Amino acid sequence: MSAAKRSRGFTLAELLVVLSIASLLLMAALPSMSSYLHRQQVVSAASQFLFALNLARSEAIQRGTRVDLAPREGNNWNRGWVVFVKAAGTGAPAYQTGDELLYSHQALPSALKVATRLSDRSAAYIAYNGSGRTRTHASALARQWGSWQFSLDGHVRLIRVTLAGRARLCNPADDTSCSFTDANETADTS
Repeated sequence: MSAAKRSRGFTLAELLVVLSIASLLLMAALPSMSSYLHRQQVVSAASQFLFALNLARSEAIQRGTRVDLAPREGNNWNRGWVVFVKAAGTGAPAYQTGDELLYSHQALPSALKVATRLSDRSAAYIAYNGSGRTRTHASALARQWGSWQFSLDGHVRLIRVTLAGRARLCNPADDTSCSFTDANETADTS
């Protein structure tokens, strides 16, 4: 066999060394990749919730009627959320048979947590009236405001809704005005 043919490939020992080095580099990168994925899950969930808030508000303005955003099941935002128009005469601020469903979001990953602080502690919901302002379930004149905190493995995003109904997404690590605890927000409904 000529010298040119022998030098074309790798020996088994060389291949094992290369695979060992590659596996060490991959193991070193996994913790940072895991942290990156957790941060992206938090950002994605918070952004999708912000979308639902903005959808509820814009639909309320467009339709000139009340539109609600509430958890899909009970008071647990982790199980997903729905945007809907209440049917006339139906009870609690939760999606029920007969309500018009506008948007539904699936459950979040089990490790991702959502905590809430809302001014109306009677149920987990936010409602908008036809002018795009928030309202409570009991009264079209009483305003609803609050915060939703999305967290996973030390990564946090916060959504705050003002008395005027405007929502904003912020990162408490970068923004000193982005705090989950506020004197006006005392109820944790999750």
